[in-house]
Amino acid sequence: MKKRNKFLALALCGALAATSLTGCGGSAGGGGGDNGGGSNGGGGNAGGKLTVAIWDNGQQPGLQKILDDFTAATGIQTQLQVIEWNSYWTLLEAGASGGDMPDVFWMHSNEAVRYMSNGILLDITDKVNSSDKLELDKFPQALKDMYTYEGKIYALPKDMDTVAIWYNKDMFDAAGIPYPDGSWTWDEFYDIAKQLTKDDGSQYGFCANPSNEQDTWMNIVYTLGGSVINEEGKSGFDDPKTIAAMEFVDKLVKDTMPPASTMSETGTDVLFGSGKIGMISQGSWMVAAFKDNEYIAQHADVARLPKDPETGRSISLYNGLGWSASAGTKNPDGAYQLIEWFATKDMQQKQAELGVTMAAYEGVSDAWVNNTDLFNLQPYLDAMDDIVFRPCTKSTLAWWNPMVEELKKPWNGEEDMATACANITQIMNEKIAEEK
Repeated sequence: MKKRNKFLALALCGALAATSLTGCGGSAGGGGGDNGGGSNGGGGNAGGKLTVAIWDNGQQPGLQKILDDFTAATGIQTQLQVIEWNSYWTLLEAGASGGDMPDVFWMHSNEAVRYMSNGILLDITDKVNSSDKLELDKFPQALKDMYTYEGKIYALPKDMDTVAIWYNKDMFDAAGIPYPDGSWTWDEFYDIAKQLTKDDGSQYGFCANPSNEQDTWMNIVYTLGGSVINEEGKSGFDDPKTIAAMEFVDKLVKDTMPPASTMSETGTDVLFGSGKIGMISQGSWMVAAFKDNEYIAQHADVARLPKDPETGRSISLYNGLGWSASAGTKNPDGAYQLIEWFATKDMQQKQAELGVTMAAYEGVSDAWVNNTDLFNLQPYLDAMDDIVFRPCTKSTLAWWNPMVEELKKPWNGEEDMATACANITQIMNEKIAEEK
């Protein structure tokens, strides 16, 4: 069995190597640095220490408290490692081929199918089905489906997220513009963003990179009636409504944003935190980091995403991470106990109360909204009234990364948006067809 797993792991690495593992970047959460004291993947022996890997520094303090509770309750020691997003997937790729993976780690919708289908993740189906601690009916079905492959369960939902607008109160005050309250349409948003943009380049109304998909332009696409993946499971970029929405995005890029090179080099969250941007759309996963940013904590607040002027709908994409374990862990029972621990109502509630992020468990994210008085986080919860699961397929990154690369061309003024949409349609449909 061990030889088979290694063979499958090598096959997985070949697939991963063929596709750039940039993932969602800021969309997936921040992170950086390793405070775990070494990798030691798969190091947990029977009853021994479990290595736990994540990619977001902002979530580390709260998760460490939950891990401490787990150790107090079970006696099983843990070692939490925070690894920057790109390095995280490189670590897992190397571990898949070398057998030195962390025991327990985050899984993402970009990567889930490839890892589940190649024998890399621990099958927890029987333990989940016999658990008397879990209430799976309290989790979104799309998240449960995301981490299930051919009837087998390989991860339990960690959280879910929505997207909202962050705005600089000082800039609105200086311009005499009322703060956004969730009543704007996207056209009105554009007008305000343009008013907040100064000709001398000292201030811009909005900013977004092509890679800010879930947290920015995809919400516009779906709100304005388009899609990224259509009902037939093909690219939605040939839909006239998708094209119109992306041309609206192009107008925002040209009229309200810094040069694409500036946003790429500096990062949109950093630009917002330096007081140069009037508004930015960001996922709920960024709240922990924004609370620690002195400028944002003092000058910013949150509003719901704008609406479609015809339907009145304000759609937010959502996603959710999963807690998974290595199929090669030396402590499978302990690894499962930890995954189960994170997915219980009490620990989902604690995650919310500590401000780690929104919980995946139904009804406990009110505690997350109230975890700080720095910002009004209610718009994130309100966004759950109209949500669309983040588009994905069996091999998401096979078309996702080329899609982002193609969008850089109109962002940089090298190509018109309609041409980019046509090219993306062809790329996506070819890659999706290969999956079948």
